[in-house]
Amino acid sequence: MTENTQGKTTVSPEVLTTIASMAALEVPGVSRLAPVSGGVNRLFRRGVSDGVRIETKDNIVLVDLFLILKENVNIREVSRNVQQNVARSVQEMVGMDVSEINVHIEDIDFEGEGS
Repeated sequence: MTENTQGKTTVSPEVLTTIASMAALEVPGVSRLAPVSGGVNRLFRRGVSDGVRIETKDNIVLVDLFLILKENVNIREVSRNVQQNVARSVQEMVGMDVSEINVHIEDIDFEGEGS
């Protein structure tokens, strides 16, 4: 017996932020998320937390990630892997398209620093 129910599912920006941050942290070479400073951007962007800014428009997601990487990693390769993993995670988990994933490398954790 199949029920056909009507309705819609909404996804809060906080859910997208969590998915993006978890997907970024899964990538080898990423140490942690960098704090995002306040300011004007906070007024215009939804789903803002440490390390992640999310914008959505017409079911399309734009992501800005602010990362601190581990030492001795290939920044270009890690950034590309972060972009791919975040895009895949958002598409698979919520079915939304991702237009951009901008990776901002804020710092490098050297041995003995950070987590």
